[in-house]
Amino acid sequence: MTLAPGDLGVLTTPKAEQILSSATPARFAYVSRDGSPRVVPIWFHWNGSELVFGTTPGSPKLAALEANPAIAVTIDTMVWPYQALMIRGRAEIDTVEGIVPEYELSAQRYFGPEDGPAWIDQIRPRYPRMARIRLTPMWAWLLDYGERPEPR
Repeated sequence: MTLAPGDLGVLTTPKAEQILSSATPARFAYVSRDGSPRVVPIWFHWNGSELVFGTTPGSPKLAALEANPAIAVTIDTMVWPYQALMIRGRAEIDTVEGIVPEYELSAQRYFGPEDGPAWIDQIRPRYPRMARIRLTPMWAWLLDYGERPEPR
């Protein structure tokens, strides 16, 4: 089955599911308040319908996202043949008391079942509140170099 660029069905393919469960940070792109493009690496959690990110309430990206909520995210593999899952949508932001629950889940995925909770325990006193950014995909595509002809 061939999916057209933008088809959200790509998010349920085995390759996309593997990338969404990986320990590779997302590359989070947005437009800053001065109008310049920005890309930052960030942990994410995929809950099956949206990507969720946690950040500090004073993060510069929050003011930028309130002015322009359009974001794009790329999560890519680091070995050949490269794969890059690209997702576009709009940010929805709310503030939570304590640590964003999905951030805690991310910490376990990135650091492991023992070190993830230890990381959260270490930062919990510094973050009585966090901002939760949700991205509901509106467009998605998986660029897979393994399905392209080899260069000559």
